[in-house]
Amino acid sequence: MDLKKTTAPVNTITYNKTVIEEPTGNVYEAITIMARRANQINSEIKKELIEKLEEFATYNDSLEEVFENKEQIEVSKFYEKLPKPHALAVQEWLENKIYYNKSK
Repeated sequence: MDLKKTTAPVNTITYNKTVIEEPTGNVYEAITIMARRANQINSEIKKELIEKLEEFATYNDSLEEVFENKEQIEVSKFYEKLPKPHALAVQEWLENKIYYNKSK
């Protein structure tokens, strides 16, 4: 997933319930699918962030010294400005990019 190219909103917006439930016919099922995708997105973002921050990690036994790494701060700021995982999941849902299998 390319987080830089997403069109998901950063702020909270209101969606039309009928548009959200249209693919499944049930708003609760649609929300469940989007919630599962949001959890997947969150895991991917967290893993990516940890990998990038480990590049700048300095391991020191002394608690008195704290190093501020500007690159690490910039990476953290970038991830803070991203849309939340649930907003990304809703955007993917509205663009029909989420595959789901309805088997009972």
